[in-house]
Amino acid sequence: MSEVNWKEEVLNRKELLIDDLKGLLSIESVLDEENSTEDAPFGSEVKEALDYMLGLGKRDGYETKNVEQVAGHLEFGQGEEVIGILCHVDVVPAGKGWTSPPFTPDIREGKMFARGAIDDKGPTIAAYWAMNIVKELYPDLSKRVRMIVGTDEESSWRCVDTYFKHEEMPTMGFAPDAVFPIIHAEKGIADFEWIFPVIEEKKEPFILHSFHSGQRLNMVPDYAIAECESSEDQLLDVKKAFELFLTDKDLKGNATLDKQLTLEIHGVSVHGSAPHEGVNAAFRLAEFLDELILDQGGDAYISFITKWLMDDFSGERLGVSCKDHITGALTMNAGTFEYKANQQGKVGMNLRYPVTCDFDVVRQTFEKITAPMSVKMDVIDHMTPHHVPQDHELIQKLQQVYEKQTGEQAKLLSIGGGTYARSLQAGVAFGALFEGKPQLAHQKDEYVEIDDLLRAAAIYAEAIYELAK
Repeated sequence: MSEVNWKEEVLNRKELLIDDLKGLLSIESVLDEENSTEDAPFGSEVKEALDYMLGLGKRDGYETKNVEQVAGHLEFGQGEEVIGILCHVDVVPAGKGWTSPPFTPDIREGKMFARGAIDDKGPTIAAYWAMNIVKELYPDLSKRVRMIVGTDEESSWRCVDTYFKHEEMPTMGFAPDAVFPIIHAEKGIADFEWIFPVIEEKKEPFILHSFHSGQRLNMVPDYAIAECESSEDQLLDVKKAFELFLTDKDLKGNATLDKQLTLEIHGVSVHGSAPHEGVNAAFRLAEFLDELILDQGGDAYISFITKWLMDDFSGERLGVSCKDHITGALTMNAGTFEYKANQQGKVGMNLRYPVTCDFDVVRQTFEKITAPMSVKMDVIDHMTPHHVPQDHELIQKLQQVYEKQTGEQAKLLSIGGGTYARSLQAGVAFGALFEGKPQLAHQKDEYVEIDDLLRAAAIYAEAIYELAK
């Protein structure tokens, strides 16, 4: 067979690809556990999206399998080894303000607008049609090619956890659920809370009644509120001092005096992987409160924040700062704060650490500081780092294909976030968003450029062939 023109093969199937994509985008596959059933654990429309992909596989002659109603696969080829393509068909809620209905796919100016267009239904269909092309042109490959379809990527990845309890791990593979060229390394991510002991309130002249900030561990909190109790004269003095503090620090906020004094500060929220780029409202409010003579419980909570956490995004003061040449520096985001007098206080953290860092050592280092204060660490979720070395066959072949088709260098990227690829033992994130294009996943008017999706499909087709031949 003469050399295949992969781009031409994709263009020959453009209308079929777009029709399949429209069908998938029309399903409102948002997690709905309130209406879950045994047949649809994540909701009926999430299950419908899974059934849709398995239905395409049956239509086009793949071996298909539904795994516990939460994941599935479609496969062709033969051999011991499996090349995996890991996709997901669940989406985040659409929200308001769309130009066209989010689950009625609309093509305008060469772009397909719909929730899931770029995350991850568009790339899923691109990879699916790439598989179709390879299956048609090369039916006798030496390896099996398997698309694994997940349905809980936007929440807690229960789909892949369940899938790999029952099914084999692919030899190697990729997830078309991020950006080109290749993401080969991802930091470890740990979500945890520090829990403070209850200190019984005594009759003290100034009491921190409550302190609250943040909603998610992986976001810098943009609002913080505290309530204080004291004599009216003292509260009035603190109110004036707070207003001067806001002016001096060029912050937005408010002080309201009723029976209690309520203090509010506004910050700037950014993603928890880059906390230094935001303004942590809780840090600024704690900075002010730290200047006051608080009750014992309030003082223990606020001084922990200001001494060990405030404006230190690398864990230097806690003794855990580290970095490597693969994934860069450790980052720490203090994302949630909950304190009420006579109750346990909490600070919720999002820690992202390099691939060469040992989380157990980090934890032990924390405990040297927190144990004398009887502050306990409760790990909520932990994903170990993920790294595929640059000399791995998977990397080499994907780089060759990408550079051949685009004429651009296939740089290896490392990130602080987590992609679906870390579910694979030897897996990378590979597209489908090209460099320099806006990242509209999770935003209103999400779209995918149709020409880019076709380019991605051609890259995927050649990549699948090179990996599986």
